[in-house]
Amino acid sequence: MLAAPLAHAQSAAAPIADMPGSGPGAAEATLATVTVQGARDTATEDTGSYTTGEMRTATRLGLSARETPQSTTVITHQRIEDQAMTSVADVVKHTPGLHLSSADGPGRPSFSARGFDIDKVMYDGLPAHYQGWGIGTLANLAMFDRVEIVRGATGLVTGSGNPSAAINMVRKRPTRDTRVALAASAASWDDYRGEIDASGQLGDGVRGRVVGSYQNGGTFRTAEKFYHGLLYGVVEADLGPRTTLFAGMSYQDDYTNSFWGGLPLAADGQHMNLPRSTNPSNEWERKDQELATVFADLEHRLGNGWSVRLAATRAEQKATFYGTYLQAGDVPNRFAHSFYRADYDEDRSAFDAFASGPVALFGRRHEVSLGVSGRETKTARQNYENLGLVSGDIDIRNWHPSSTAAPRPSRTGIATDVVRERGVNAMTRLNPADSVKVILGGRLDWYEYDDRSGDGSYKVPRNVTRYAGVLYDVDARHTLYASFTDVFQPQTAQDNSGRMLEPVTGKNYEAGVKGEYFGGALNAGVALFQVDQANRAKLLTDQSGCVTFPAISCSEASGLVRSKGIDLELQGSITPGWQVGAGFTYTSTRYVRDSDASKAGTQFDTDTPRQLFKLSTQYQLPGADGWRIGGSLYRQGSIWNDVPVGGGFVKVEQEAYALLDLMASWRVNSRLDVQLNVANVFDKRYYRGIGYDTFWGSVDTYGDPRKVQLTGRYRF
Repeated sequence: MLAAPLAHAQSAAAPIADMPGSGPGAAEATLATVTVQGARDTATEDTGSYTTGEMRTATRLGLSARETPQSTTVITHQRIEDQAMTSVADVVKHTPGLHLSSADGPGRPSFSARGFDIDKVMYDGLPAHYQGWGIGTLANLAMFDRVEIVRGATGLVTGSGNPSAAINMVRKRPTRDTRVALAASAASWDDYRGEIDASGQLGDGVRGRVVGSYQNGGTFRTAEKFYHGLLYGVVEADLGPRTTLFAGMSYQDDYTNSFWGGLPLAADGQHMNLPRSTNPSNEWERKDQELATVFADLEHRLGNGWSVRLAATRAEQKATFYGTYLQAGDVPNRFAHSFYRADYDEDRSAFDAFASGPVALFGRRHEVSLGVSGRETKTARQNYENLGLVSGDIDIRNWHPSSTAAPRPSRTGIATDVVRERGVNAMTRLNPADSVKVILGGRLDWYEYDDRSGDGSYKVPRNVTRYAGVLYDVDARHTLYASFTDVFQPQTAQDNSGRMLEPVTGKNYEAGVKGEYFGGALNAGVALFQVDQANRAKLLTDQSGCVTFPAISCSEASGLVRSKGIDLELQGSITPGWQVGAGFTYTSTRYVRDSDASKAGTQFDTDTPRQLFKLSTQYQLPGADGWRIGGSLYRQGSIWNDVPVGGGFVKVEQEAYALLDLMASWRVNSRLDVQLNVANVFDKRYYRGIGYDTFWGSVDTYGDPRKVQLTGRYRF
């Protein structure tokens, strides 16, 4: 049992009682403790809060934000609704320390944190590979209660991966009371969305939930269309007084006809400053993804605080990439369309089994978790013939997406690869003194890449990941902490002889202070971090000695990249009617050493901002029954690229900018809410991704102009 956030009568979070382990003494203000049992202990639905009680994303142990020796954020159900979020991309946009980029095209968003790409998205704790420029599906938020984020390396739970962040999508579970909720919204550019969410008892000890969502519309770009469909169904059954089964399925269907090519750079390497409505794509292009997932989670409580959890999932995805990008033509500032098509079948499966509970040692109570996990991803790519240019001599200022007919390429070969990873892990939270906690953990991984269409197969046997954290309660509200973990990321790059490079390795360090106020209703943190990542692949400038060139380019280990900075965050309730989520992050990521000696000391990734500030707030107006107002402020530092022009380089830049969003909500009665959201209130013109080459691959991508959305929610 744990203390859960208490819902306020006006859907604002009220303070909660101190949680176990939060230190001695009473908080400034508390209400009676509300205790609940079962899997919904930490659900944020109905709490109205911008924070939650505990998280399991950083470790397998259920820890509050203050008890976790890393920077954490939770995007709660209330915050998802307040900011009209619909996909995981919106979560990244609003989460402190995370950066959303369209540098791979408007329909291929990528995520990063602390200077490195985020390559994993977790679902109820099971990691899945995410590849923004590839077939990574943007999770639809209609089926999730909340999103938990841990910044920094999380190899103890995820195994291999970049030392950036873990994004854990926590699914909605059935409610014990019967309820039906309807939602409908209309937004700029004929963007319409509807949602139905029904939940309740199906029988004695059995509960069910069904969610359906569909969104269809356009964007600010000419002739751009999209749709997003979702069907989600789950059952939760009490198989006995100590055993709970949670199982279900989801089906997600996403389509857009503008995903790849962005706007071109001018011949001099600068922005062309085209109208934001310019769409360089063709109407017949499409990125179409269908993802069907089944999953199950069985938890058995053994007694004496011990429990065993078994979780498994299987997902099948079919995707089509059918599009073009611009490349420079023979005349300056005239362009041609180059074409590409591929169809993907991706099957992925994962399982996780672990036991956790308390142990008594030297007269004190400690916690232990032991587990095994595994995942496999099989990807088959149907390739098509390269038809070269499908149109040429394009004047982009007078281009219309209906100008050319769709090409009909013939199928060629199928490329198939399989990635397998197995691991065992153990961790413990030691309690040597009332004010001191020590978290120790280790993970042993076996990694295999099976290239079934070529000779690129390789294995990484017995990689060890270590984790250590120490926390010291300074007083009843503040905790000092420090943590360390290893970094491990296999790579497919080859050297001149055709051998795979050794995995990327490194170390993640973090130290800081966390505060917990009003019984856990408000959390704050300040962190200093450093991430070292070595052995990164770097393309060789001279490919003459590469035995696989031009089919595959050769690379070499690039030395050491170091990311360091500061992370500040505040989230939760300042008063019972005032919610806030705020964060500032400064990150400097530089080459420490490299095969190109001139890079030492220079910035590693210039199109990722060094400064990020994000503020979201919602306030219950006193004396105005049912009215809430709020908004968000986003500011990022400048980004740039050095673009090769002639024999030198030209700097193309997006200067620092700020965006303001506003919202107002009116509870008409106990069943009906109406909400207005206005994004980019001042209609700021900015790029969410910038180009890096004048010949090909240019991806200047504008961010959204001012957008107005009206949403109605009705609850039976």
